[in-house]
Amino acid sequence: MDALYQEKIDAIPLLELEGITKAYAGVKALNNVSFRVQSGRVHGLIGANGAGKSTLIKVLAGVEMPDSGVIYMDGEQVRIANPHISTMLGLSFIHQELSLIEHFNVIENITLGLPKKTKFGLIDWQYMRKKVQNVIDRINLKVPLNTPVKELSIADQWLVSIGRALFQNAKFIAMDEPTASLSESEVAMLFEVIRDITINQNIAVVYVSHRLDEIMEICDEITVMKDGQKVLHSSTNQMSKAEIIDSIAGFHVAALKGKSQNHDDEHVILELDHISDGGKVKDVSLKLHQGEILGLSGLVGAGRTELAQIIFGVKHQIKGNMKFNNKDFNPENPMDAIKRGIALIPEDRRTEGLILNKNVNFNLNLPNLGLIRPFKWLPVISLKRASKISRELIQRLHIKTNTEEAPILSLSGGNQQKVVIGKWLERNPELVIMDEPTRGVDVGARSEIYSIIIEMSKRGISFLIISSDVEELPGLCDRVIVMVEGRVSGELENTMITKEAILKLSFSNNDKKLHNDGIAQNNLNEANLR
Repeated sequence: MDALYQEKIDAIPLLELEGITKAYAGVKALNNVSFRVQSGRVHGLIGANGAGKSTLIKVLAGVEMPDSGVIYMDGEQVRIANPHISTMLGLSFIHQELSLIEHFNVIENITLGLPKKTKFGLIDWQYMRKKVQNVIDRINLKVPLNTPVKELSIADQWLVSIGRALFQNAKFIAMDEPTASLSESEVAMLFEVIRDITINQNIAVVYVSHRLDEIMEICDEITVMKDGQKVLHSSTNQMSKAEIIDSIAGFHVAALKGKSQNHDDEHVILELDHISDGGKVKDVSLKLHQGEILGLSGLVGAGRTELAQIIFGVKHQIKGNMKFNNKDFNPENPMDAIKRGIALIPEDRRTEGLILNKNVNFNLNLPNLGLIRPFKWLPVISLKRASKISRELIQRLHIKTNTEEAPILSLSGGNQQKVVIGKWLERNPELVIMDEPTRGVDVGARSEIYSIIIEMSKRGISFLIISSDVEELPGLCDRVIVMVEGRVSGELENTMITKEAILKLSFSNNDKKLHNDGIAQNNLNEANLR
């Protein structure tokens, strides 16, 4: 083991929590948690939604005060009574929803709310610019300082947020789901920055994520939390992915095994013939068979969601034809699609799939109001029937809630997603479109959602699964179609469905475009020389 590496492990922790407990209405969100972070290391903090990770971060940020326990910085006891004290101690927090002002430029966002040098009573922007430039050089951010943040990629916005932390001389940076909206190349770039600020600049990073492959790659050590307690902690190289998954779930989670089946002889439930919408979707043709799980992959912006919206009647095609159950299909609106037997699980469950200020019962019955009216001609519903449907769905989908009357916001992300799925089951759909079905869902709930999909497919229900997670598609899908810039770039089935094959197809047209652009540029250069 490298001597410097061992020295970091043995050193007095930058930050140490002992016996931290925090309860809300008698329920312990944190139960006697001890947690230590070393300078110059990346510490993974993982667990199911509701495990206590967010509460732990809030305690460190001074947003919540613990009921009991002690916090030490560099071996000295501290009391983090508010966010200002947290910042003064050198603690910085970057949340998944980045807190940047999109109309402000890079230098304004990095220095926002911080003391600034003045000259003749005015802010000395020339001095501030030099100071900010020194910071962004440390993270290799290659954009002009006067660029409005709204014009930056999500990856560059993350770098601006890291730059802001460094500008405040942060000793510790907590990052919440930093790669949720990043491409593979952007993830690699962010990891380079994280390694640099930990190894070369001796900053501690706490990395919070549901993506275990990333956790295993970037983190030096990992802490797993469950039900407000620390249940596992070790150096990353001393634990397996399976061990981590089982600790998060609290039970043994069977690996998702390749399901791939040939459905060519089955009835074609959906057929698209050269579909275009004049924008993101360009000349897409595909067939989906009864009981088949068809994956739709590709990079963000490839047109996958827009294609789903055409099928569900949210958008309309301007070219091509669709058939559903061998009949011409051109839904005017989502209700047309629903009546034909199509359900949509949207990408953003909180804004498009749920009514957040309502309870579980209300959300589970939302698409079924016509089915729970005792008399079709009377605009009232049977509350008894609605409650019965909710209880049956809660039991069938193993939704973790004490009652169907519980607020939907009291459920974890995985259980909220089960509600979004469950609300369609009473309608017995023939086709379910799922857009990013496991985004922001912990591994235990993810495994249960996969089981629900497979069980329903065995009963003849077809699935179109749109996913950016190339790890889940090979084990879940019978076929995978990959889209690039609105077009189908390839199709995979059986043993051909691999992460590597999906990624290759996802970048195939981009490579051709770069190649063609290079040829065009060379021709232009030659013309200019002549």
